[in-house]
Amino acid sequence: MLNFLRKSATRKEEALRLYDGIVSRARQPVFFTEFAVADSLDGRFDMLVFHAWMVLAELKGAAPAQALTDAIFTGFDEAMREQGAGDMGIGRKLKAMADAFYGRMTAYQAAANQEELALALARNLWRGADGSGDSLVAARALAAYAMRSRASLKQSLPDALDFGPLPKIAVPTI
Repeated sequence: MLNFLRKSATRKEEALRLYDGIVSRARQPVFFTEFAVADSLDGRFDMLVFHAWMVLAELKGAAPAQALTDAIFTGFDEAMREQGAGDMGIGRKLKAMADAFYGRMTAYQAAANQEELALALARNLWRGADGSGDSLVAARALAAYAMRSRASLKQSLPDALDFGPLPKIAVPTI
């Protein structure tokens, strides 16, 4: 019994470490400045989900994946309470967040290639973007970042969380 509790506590600590790393990366200013993701609740949510998808995709259903998902939703709950959401409305709001979370996870996972991932990112990060112009340039750069990050995560997980270098938008040369 005590062994089970120790394993559970260790798994929870590991999940919190991963969650903190995801939040830290998702809040990097580059996403909100260079990539023009809205620095709002929605934009921050979308960046967190994008980074969580990369980590969860590499954990592929292992025990830390469920513990990490639990930590993410605990974080959502705590954030809503900090913003003054009452007990009566939390369940409905969490359900809406869960629908958005899993919808985005499904869209990103279903992308068969980098271009499809870029289109999914454009739709979600820049609400309603038609996949053209500046949002598509940024989305393509983020899709390339996701590919590099997943390769880094594949090497580092579950012991460490290494997304690799932050992304940059390539400026065309004349």
